[in-house]
Amino acid sequence: MPDYEWLLFDLDGTLSDPAEGFVNSMNHALVSHDYPARPASELTTYIGPPLEVTMGNLTGSKDSKRIRSLVDKYRERYSETGYAENSLYPGIADTLEHLSQTDGVRLGVCTSKRADFAKRILERFSLLHYFEFVSGGDVGIAKWQQLQGLLADRTISRRSLMIGDRHFDLSAAAKNALPSAGVLWGYGSREELTEHGPAHLFTRPVEIRDLFEHKQ
Repeated sequence: MPDYEWLLFDLDGTLSDPAEGFVNSMNHALVSHDYPARPASELTTYIGPPLEVTMGNLTGSKDSKRIRSLVDKYRERYSETGYAENSLYPGIADTLEHLSQTDGVRLGVCTSKRADFAKRILERFSLLHYFEFVSGGDVGIAKWQQLQGLLADRTISRRSLMIGDRHFDLSAAAKNALPSAGVLWGYGSREELTEHGPAHLFTRPVEIRDLFEHKQ
């Protein structure tokens, strides 16, 4: 049985599926800046990275002010309706409830999404109370820097497992010498995740709680 004190969860693609709100808010931002709307099948491949990275990739712009304006426009719609266009992955609620009752296991969220948006989503699904903290990102802040900060202020210990669906989650953990786990129900492929050497690959949420089946 692994000796983890903290389980750190990504949000988008790990706890919940943000596709509808992400696509609608992204196209709202693009169209408002005279870029063409993109099909959902194209946009969902961008779920996970920081918004400023996605905006730069989609528009080809390197103008920081324009990219900030695009991000602000995305968040304008997301804060009104996009956050609610979100669905919880099957098995997540039961898994978090089980983990919250497991001795010696503590739960946190580390997401590139702004913290206030993340908390609203977690509250909507009645999940927020399972987590001791929610670390959110903002423009110019990478996930590895979020983890670095959590370690520096001793919010988390080195016995922490970062759980996410994209290589950004796994590489952020590696950069801080922390173990990671990939989930295969999100937006990252098995190939993308295995390339970054995760300690675990989960195909169903119940497999996370099974790590601690003898710790009750």
